Amino acid sequence: MSAKDIYDAAVIKALVADGWTITNDPLYLAYGGRELYVDIGAERVTIAAQRDDQKIAV
Repeated sequence: MSAKDIYDAAVIKALVADGWTITNDPLYLAYGGRELYVDIGAERVTIAAQRDDQKIAV
């Protein structure tokens, strides 16, 4: 797992200000016998005209 750097707090603050919800910090993924940690997992649900949930990994 990677250590948090000086940008993590700023990135989280910017994502939250833009309407994203932080779901995982860090986001753990396992695929094909490998483990991967992504710094931040976030999602945003469209309320006005919901078609699909939008998800990102930063």
